[in-house]
Amino acid sequence: MTNLSPAFGQAHAIFEKLYANLELVMFGQQRTLHWLLAAFSVGGHVLLEDVPGTGKTTLAKALAVSCDAQFQRIQFTSDLLPSDILGISIFDPQKQSFRFDEGPVFCHILLADEINRASPRTQSALLEAMAENQVSIDRQVRRLPTPFFVVATQNPIEFHGTYPLPEAQLDRFAMKFSMGYVSNAQEVAILNSQGRGHPLDTLKACITLEEMQFLQAQVKQVRISDELKHYIVAIVAATRNKVEIKLGASPRASLTLMKAAQALALLDGFEFVTPDVIKELAVPVISHRLNLDSQSLFSGIEAATLMQEIVDALPIPG
Repeated sequence: MTNLSPAFGQAHAIFEKLYANLELVMFGQQRTLHWLLAAFSVGGHVLLEDVPGTGKTTLAKALAVSCDAQFQRIQFTSDLLPSDILGISIFDPQKQSFRFDEGPVFCHILLADEINRASPRTQSALLEAMAENQVSIDRQVRRLPTPFFVVATQNPIEFHGTYPLPEAQLDRFAMKFSMGYVSNAQEVAILNSQGRGHPLDTLKACITLEEMQFLQAQVKQVRISDELKHYIVAIVAATRNKVEIKLGASPRASLTLMKAAQALALLDGFEFVTPDVIKELAVPVISHRLNLDSQSLFSGIEAATLMQEIVDALPIPG
């Protein structure tokens, strides 16, 4: 870690406190936690695609507890309606007027569990919320709390009764990644930590929402050179020219990669972005935005593999 200026040092300390608190609950997930915190600090959202039991729900709850944020969970099912997410206007016969009952989307951290089990109509109810931190209901725009962060999960194995996420919604997620299985030693540590109760039950808030907002402001001040901006654009542009990719990434991907790189650089203890940070984040930030052609899909080629090939092939700025 470099010698940081006072403001950046304070922001880095907030990152460190958050990470240390999450590590009390999540074992063997160092870089996953870093990616999650990077997305959280830039106002992005995360899609976790993993098998059941790897700690996705626990991770979202631990983050909410750590920053003293309001947490809500929605279990997505085929019969879930948009009003179940956003809320509904109810007529009050005593006052002879309608009152609005807020849905679970009005929170700081929202866990959208098994999001691909809901119909596209219901999935789309989150689009405006994720993009603009607001929802439009009954011709009125209602602002969501700040910060607003969505952690969505989906099972990559079971496809019965699921709907693919629309490209427009996938593009709203800053990152998509998997947590994966931990090592045997780390799994033993999990067993020991939950012998008499879940560590989440005793977890305490380590920062305030005001500190989180300060952190988000400082992340924007992390320096990134023009050469690295050109490098980011070159990576994204290469997805539009690769034969196997039918639809490449949009400028939103470039912007998200830049912001996430600023956050991860500060989390790593730097006031400036390095090429290594951009290379590391390119796959989780961009690969889920790519639409492969039918031949590549039938051949079993994965977008993450193609994205890694692009990153490896491009020269790093000197």
